[in-house]
Amino acid sequence: MRIKKSWKRIIITVVILALISLAAIVLARSIPKPPEEKVTYARIALSEATSNKADTYSKRLYHEAKALYDSAMINWQEENKRFIYFRNYEKVAGFAELSARKAEQAAKISKNNVLDLHVYLKQKSDQLNTIAEQIDKRFASYPLSAEVWKRISKGRMLLKESEVAYKKGQYSQAKVKITESELLLNDSFEKANAHLKEYFNSFPDWKKWSDRTIKESRQNQNYAIIIDKYSRKCLVYLGGIKKYEYHVELGKNWVGDKREKGDKATPEGMYKVVKKFGSNKTKYHKALLINYPNETDKEEFKNEIAKGTLPRNAKIGSLIEIHGDGGRGIDWTEGCISLTNSDMDVVFKLAGEGTPVTIIGSMINLNQLID
Repeated sequence: MRIKKSWKRIIITVVILALISLAAIVLARSIPKPPEEKVTYARIALSEATSNKADTYSKRLYHEAKALYDSAMINWQEENKRFIYFRNYEKVAGFAELSARKAEQAAKISKNNVLDLHVYLKQKSDQLNTIAEQIDKRFASYPLSAEVWKRISKGRMLLKESEVAYKKGQYSQAKVKITESELLLNDSFEKANAHLKEYFNSFPDWKKWSDRTIKESRQNQNYAIIIDKYSRKCLVYLGGIKKYEYHVELGKNWVGDKREKGDKATPEGMYKVVKKFGSNKTKYHKALLINYPNETDKEEFKNEIAKGTLPRNAKIGSLIEIHGDGGRGIDWTEGCISLTNSDMDVVFKLAGEGTPVTIIGSMINLNQLID
């Protein structure tokens, strides 16, 4: 009888324990589980997006992904404050999934944008360096305004800064600088080209004068001098054939014709040597004085006074020479043409009173010059 009661108690105890265990399992399984894997995945996706600089190159998506991740974490914290069985992590999971999706999109777009920007910056840098080279080629010795040169210098500086940022992988900063550089260099290049084009409107006259000078040198079998201002050349012809070529330096404001005394411009036209000064007669080693102003120059000067394009008290220039003391590397004269002393020695020996001296803007037209 006692044995039966003992077994009965054991069975009841086992059943009770089993029911308690089952209840504990059911209760444990019914506790809402936080979406740790989804949140972890979102965090990794955000980290990957950051590594790909999505915060710079895909800002909107990146910040949306970050905001969604922050919302997931805030909701998780709020749910953890509630009684364990009343917690609901659906919003947390939803925010985490959306965050991961947008972070992945941001990373992908950022990679593409960086690649596109990389290509853009390289192409734009090449284009602007070509423009800078063209500016050097066409205008290194051309008297552009101080403002234009200032803008060119700033444009070059920004271009270099952009290239430094590019090498460091700072593509966004490089884009800002190269955009500013492009505005400055393109604008300056356009203005300089417009000025040059306007100057070369006189090319038909230059060609007519140079052709006539060479033709007469050939017919008379004598020496003639042509000064090509743009290319800084003194060309010496004999019998219509070029025999010598020397570098020259001009007046500071050499572009265009000389209009008045003190304008530091080198005149343009057909002249001749009227007097020679040896080394004991000039402070510029040796000199050839030409007949500037000639009758054409005097007439043009009077017309400008009459039209009011020159003040009534303006005076016409004079004493234009081809002389020595050159080789300074800059245009420095008051309007004269300067050669090195050794070159001047040759020109001085070949030229005599009456030797034609034709001063023009260029021997070649603008299209040839640009090409």
